[in-house]
Amino acid sequence: MRHTLLIATSILAFSAVPALAAQDAPAPAPAQPAAPAASAAATSAVTDAQLEAFAAAMVKVREISAGVQGGTPTTEQQAGMAAAIEASGLGITQFNAISTQVSADPVMRARLAVATAAEPAAGSVAAGVSDAEVEKFSAAMVKMREVAPEAGATPTTDQQAAMAGVLEASGLEIARFNEIATAVSSDAHLRARVELADARRAA
Repeated sequence: MRHTLLIATSILAFSAVPALAAQDAPAPAPAQPAAPAASAAATSAVTDAQLEAFAAAMVKVREISAGVQGGTPTTEQQAGMAAAIEASGLGITQFNAISTQVSADPVMRARLAVATAAEPAAGSVAAGVSDAEVEKFSAAMVKMREVAPEAGATPTTDQQAAMAGVLEASGLEIARFNEIATAVSSDAHLRARVELADARRAA
């Protein structure tokens, strides 16, 4: 039952996505940061389908953990958590490994957000934004923030020119950029896609 207990104690200890595999392990020795290529390889090793299964399992595990009293789950609750994970198609070891990656890797967290956000309505602007447009919009927003005035301030002539230059260089028409910006503010799935593009660029 050790694996099951790891699940139970970890769910109680983490308010977001828990790092389930690390609870009973000794603290690791300091290590050099992973090379970007190695980190990207580890992230891409987990498929979107596995992330969706992980998210579905987490919903059920958290439902069970919400009923835990006194900080210690019962044997029945532990078994229920393990059953929820196994029913998702993931083994407990694999679930713990994904949880650890989600906790440590911004790209994995962003991928999970995309996998769990509701798809935009068919025919909406958000639904029609291509992956290429997401990349262009994400890159443009990074540069736009660098030249834009502080929130609430009126841009100077130079700042307006700089922002116009960013849009022109992005490859998006101004009208399309504004459409996407409006959709990002209201659609969680599109917003998650943009955040994933941001995370991948920063990795």
